[in-house]
Amino acid sequence: MRKHIVFAKLKTWRGVHSSICILGALALLLSVVTLSKFFSFKSILVTDAFCSHVNAEVPIGMGNEVRITVDIVIDKIQQQLDKLKDSQQEPPSSESILKYSAFLADMLGLVESVRESLPLNEVPRQQNSDIAVSHPLLKAKKQSDEPADYFMIEEIRKYVRIKPNRLRKQNFMGANGTFTSIGHACFAMRKELEEYMDYDVGDFCNDDWKLAQKLMVHGCDPLPRRRCFSRAPQLYSKPFPINESMWTLPDNRNVRWSKYRCKNFGCLASNNTPKGFFKCSDCFNLSDHEMPRWIKQVNLDSNSNQTSDFLIPEVLDIKPGEIRIGLDFSVGTGTFAARMREFNMTVVSATINLGAPFNEMIALRGLIPLYLTVNQRLPFFDNTLDLIHTTRFLDGWIDFVLLEFVLYDWDRVLRPGGLLWIDSFFCLKEDLYDYLQAFKMLRYKKHKWVIVPKLDKDDQEVFFSAVLEKPPRPFR
Repeated sequence: MRKHIVFAKLKTWRGVHSSICILGALALLLSVVTLSKFFSFKSILVTDAFCSHVNAEVPIGMGNEVRITVDIVIDKIQQQLDKLKDSQQEPPSSESILKYSAFLADMLGLVESVRESLPLNEVPRQQNSDIAVSHPLLKAKKQSDEPADYFMIEEIRKYVRIKPNRLRKQNFMGANGTFTSIGHACFAMRKELEEYMDYDVGDFCNDDWKLAQKLMVHGCDPLPRRRCFSRAPQLYSKPFPINESMWTLPDNRNVRWSKYRCKNFGCLASNNTPKGFFKCSDCFNLSDHEMPRWIKQVNLDSNSNQTSDFLIPEVLDIKPGEIRIGLDFSVGTGTFAARMREFNMTVVSATINLGAPFNEMIALRGLIPLYLTVNQRLPFFDNTLDLIHTTRFLDGWIDFVLLEFVLYDWDRVLRPGGLLWIDSFFCLKEDLYDYLQAFKMLRYKKHKWVIVPKLDKDDQEVFFSAVLEKPPRPFR
């Protein structure tokens, strides 16, 4: 009789144990099925589809199907838990039953938490798709990545948008449209840019060159084109002939600038009024200050009998007959280009109007002004220029990383054998080594290299000048 009772208990325990195992396997299987609806095998791989997951829409109706599956799992587990509670009549097996009941209860809590995280009020796939077509408010909202949508002024929006070709085919440049661009900082300076682009199409532009230059200097460079007419002088006079314009102050009737202290060229050339860039306050004095530059020795150090100013003839003698075209990246009125013209060399002067009309003055002298900031990549093709000259601009204020970007860009446009003329670069003595390393990393051949003290700074600053030649660097 006792043996019969033992076999009955064992039979009961085996039935309970088998049912628990079946329930556990069923719950595990349903959990795997549920997770597989969220993560497919393709989504585990790092693909382009995964990278664009942020912008992709969730498949319609998927959350509804998962919710139905989870509800079925919850109902079946709850039914088995009720059966287990009813079978707790045998004292020896009640502890084990409670243990597995707690286990299933934990699983039930996890599945319920998954259900709560699913979206509510979702309709079947076909019904939802029909509503989405008929009601635009139910469509998934996407964040626009169109740059034009960031601005409120219509002229900016029209300019920034891609202009497709009329024939819907690739043009001779291999593009299906025209992609106009603006500087990345234009988005951070939206208020200033919208003010700059707020005009009547076909009318005169606002007298806002100062705003435009502020945008350029702060990284909104290049600026967008505008559909308005620039202002001309009120009393225009034709420029002087080329043999006269180089060293003669232009006619005051050609004054068209504004927001400067000086209102005529005579004021700019005088030494009585502070004007313009402090490093170039005498640049408009053509006869006294500018005429001797790069032709006569000036600023000799009495102790060492050295100067940081090299003469044009001695630099051109380094490569006789080879220097034909070049760039002067400085702040000034184009005197370097004027002097090089006398040696049958064409030089473009790149500068901005730092407190004075430098670009207007360069043009009226019969030279080519390139209105360009240090932010921009040079608009020349690779290996084209014979010479790059710079003075009074890239000095000890410039960041070391920025200087490297500039120097590599200059190296790009210089042809093999071209000359880089660093003219009177000044900095603090303590920074000299770091700046020299930036120039040395180009691995140019040294033709001239001199360091002299800057006399007006109590021996705290120095001048550095050099003439360097770009190596051939043949293909490897």
